Amino acid sequence: MVTGMRRVEKTTLLRQIFERITSDNKLFLDLENPLHQKYFEEIDYEAIAYEFSTLGLNLKMRSYVFLDEIQFVRTMPSIVKYLSDHYPIKFFLTGSASFYLKNVFSESLAGRKYLYELYPLDFEEFLTLKGESAKVPPDYITRESLYTHFQTQYKEYVEFGGFPGVAAKSSAPEKRDALNDIFSSYFNKEVLQLGDFRNNKIVRDLMLLLLERIGSRLDISKLSAELGISRLTLKEYLAFLEGTYFISLVRPYSRSRDVEIRGAPKFYACDSGLAMQIAKVEFGRVFENAIFHQLRAQGVALNYYRKKTGVEIDFLVTRDKKKEAYEVKLKGTERDQNTLDRLAQELSIEDASLISFHFASKAKAWYGFQV
Repeated sequence: MVTGMRRVEKTTLLRQIFERITSDNKLFLDLENPLHQKYFEEIDYEAIAYEFSTLGLNLKMRSYVFLDEIQFVRTMPSIVKYLSDHYPIKFFLTGSASFYLKNVFSESLAGRKYLYELYPLDFEEFLTLKGESAKVPPDYITRESLYTHFQTQYKEYVEFGGFPGVAAKSSAPEKRDALNDIFSSYFNKEVLQLGDFRNNKIVRDLMLLLLERIGSRLDISKLSAELGISRLTLKEYLAFLEGTYFISLVRPYSRSRDVEIRGAPKFYACDSGLAMQIAKVEFGRVFENAIFHQLRAQGVALNYYRKKTGVEIDFLVTRDKKKEAYEVKLKGTERDQNTLDRLAQELSIEDASLISFHFASKAKAWYGFQV
């Protein structure tokens, strides 16, 4: 199963896999298409198997069935389980509702599924799409000319994000139009069709508020008061937005697991470009949002650290059971590095790095494009 936010090209990936299957005994169905949804409305699952056979699938031999956007068929987990149990079918699936996919499928296909989460492009993938062949330097950069070479493209990456369809556009107006379309598509396809909420306007307002405040701690009481809804309703909305990849949560680090779970998480948007263009967020927050995505793409566990005094470390990364500390600044200074080192020492973390957007000649900093 491939899951992820809308417009991260899950369908493109699924079709590429479909084309690489050498067998002709395969089938591709798009479940956003009402005509394709109709095949799965049968109460008798044997009737669905019959529909597959009428579409050219030989169910007596190994078959490959590709189903795109399965969240539009609520009974899909039980259908896939039944057909997998009774026929030699290998399913390849995509969907954008991770809560639905992870929880329902985990019950019906325990031990027989592989879940792959697809996210917007990281910076190296962005460069590849742009046809840029130069390798990002792995060491500290001391020459401003080398910094400038990569920074021009990295600034575009931060401002417009990593959605492939946006990155492929050549002009800023085209990119903005594409980002507006992604926001609209998410609201219409996920919120309106899947959410089944009583007040969709409040969900829209919540989405905009969250985009404006990326990188902040989640204050349930304040948000519920601003929107005029109960804390319970707000939590339901937030769970949906997280489960459909619109936002991601980063929990505070504590040596006590119970304290970590109870602490207020920070939240980030699905894409820095979406926050920058839809909500007009200040650049420092958008830069931090981009760094979050670059770190997450490395498959590491992420937390943040905050003391009672309010001093914090933006990201604590757990990689191979070792912790790393990262502080994100528009222009890193020696003072920033010293503060980070002191906080990291309190946590017995040896690897502490300052990440700067602007060239920092007087600080030993990494740059966003090196993350």
